[in-house]
Amino acid sequence: MNERQLRILRELGELGSVTAVAEALLMTPSAISQHLRLLQRAMPVPLTERDGRRLVLTDAGRALAGAAIEVETALARARHTVDDFVDEPVGQVSVAAFRSAASTFFPVLLRGRTPGAPRLSLADEDVAQDQFPRLTRDYDLVLAHHLGQAPPWPRTVTTTTLLREPLDVALPADDPLARREHLTPEDVADRPWITVHDGFPLMATIEAIATAANRRLDIVHRINEFAVVAETVAAGGGLALMPRWTTRPHPALVLRPLAGVHAVRRIDVLHRPERAARKAVRTVLDELRNAAETIREGDTGVSGATGQATGPAAGPHPEGRTPGADGAGS
Repeated sequence: MNERQLRILRELGELGSVTAVAEALLMTPSAISQHLRLLQRAMPVPLTERDGRRLVLTDAGRALAGAAIEVETALARARHTVDDFVDEPVGQVSVAAFRSAASTFFPVLLRGRTPGAPRLSLADEDVAQDQFPRLTRDYDLVLAHHLGQAPPWPRTVTTTTLLREPLDVALPADDPLARREHLTPEDVADRPWITVHDGFPLMATIEAIATAANRRLDIVHRINEFAVVAETVAAGGGLALMPRWTTRPHPALVLRPLAGVHAVRRIDVLHRPERAARKAVRTVLDELRNAAETIREGDTGVSGATGQATGPAAGPHPEGRTPGADGAGS
């Protein structure tokens, strides 16, 4: 049985004829009769009987029609409960992010909390790029990195781009290359490199540098965590690509834009479409957009988010200096 069949049985008991029920429910009499036959098949006793030319309810039919009132009441209550949940502005919203995005976006979100704002449940998730859509099963919103060369996100998730973040070359402040305003693949190809583990998106940009310089790069360290990368670069362990806005400043490093290759990563927020039905989720999505604008405007133009530029080459790093599609790290 289903809700419509029970509704028809209830109306038949109150209105007294199939024709009257059809008019009340904007259906044809034959459709009403079909629903009644389907309902009858699920019942061990007759629900209706003929009284002259009229179809009326039996005692069992009247009992079930009475229960139908309770069913409709319960369903209406459930709908109101769902409506209240959807419209609730201060419900809990879960947000996951890869680590460098988490370290930048989470503090901005938390500092911006106001009375009546949704409650946040935050988590870091360091996964390969193709694993991010799966996280939308467990979280309302998922911050993910994306490379232009990678397949698009699946249609099962909704995508909003928050940032298109340049990837700059990180090097010690006293390195001779730090005096230059920008670097080329040929400038950096003969240096030792620190990069991510295989399977993580930043590798595509490393390979692009090698292709542009027409030589294999000497990759000596594999480190996913940018805070550790920064310390390793500062200690003379090699050069690295680091995002301009979403890693913490390091006083011993400078960032220099890289010309001649595509070195930008996209930071997207993913969610399942039904999650955005909740007002609280839409509110936090707006907060993430505002946070992205704050992060973008917070670029001082001298070092990005990873170090203080020093020496005569210190100067603005406009996004346009790092051309092209997307690269990513963790």
